[in-house]
Amino acid sequence: MATSVKTYDETQGYLKAEAWCAYQERCQQEVRDKLYDWGLHKEAVENIIAKLISANFINEERYAKAFAGGKFRIKKWGRVKIKIELKKKRLSDYCIRKGMAEITDIEYLKTLKALAQKKVGNRQLAVGSKQKLARYLVGKGYETDIVWDLVRKL
Repeated sequence: MATSVKTYDETQGYLKAEAWCAYQERCQQEVRDKLYDWGLHKEAVENIIAKLISANFINEERYAKAFAGGKFRIKKWGRVKIKIELKKKRLSDYCIRKGMAEITDIEYLKTLKALAQKKVGNRQLAVGSKQKLARYLVGKGYETDIVWDLVRKL
């Protein structure tokens, strides 16, 4: 037996999207995808998004700042990974720059060092371990040159 997916009209979709956006910052693409999931058609989706923007439920710059700051402080992601994720969400370069401005250089390097220290602990690093540590930090989204500078100093 197939499960039926509830579809909404434009008014219901707007009210549901408004509540969804009020709960947490959302970007246009996330809202657009959700509205399509709810069975709304292109014209209705674009009308709802326009209304949400004018009512300030969607603000891409505010979203970029919240996303970048949150992923950096909570998940300890580096700038590279954050930029990639923001681009996947189809944010403008301007919004991405504003989001990245939330991360100060001092805080960034301090977090990178703390991540490295936590991974290393008190032990001395062998050559293989240095490569492993560098791969881990680059995987977290930190720039290769900054990572290797730090790893060489440890």
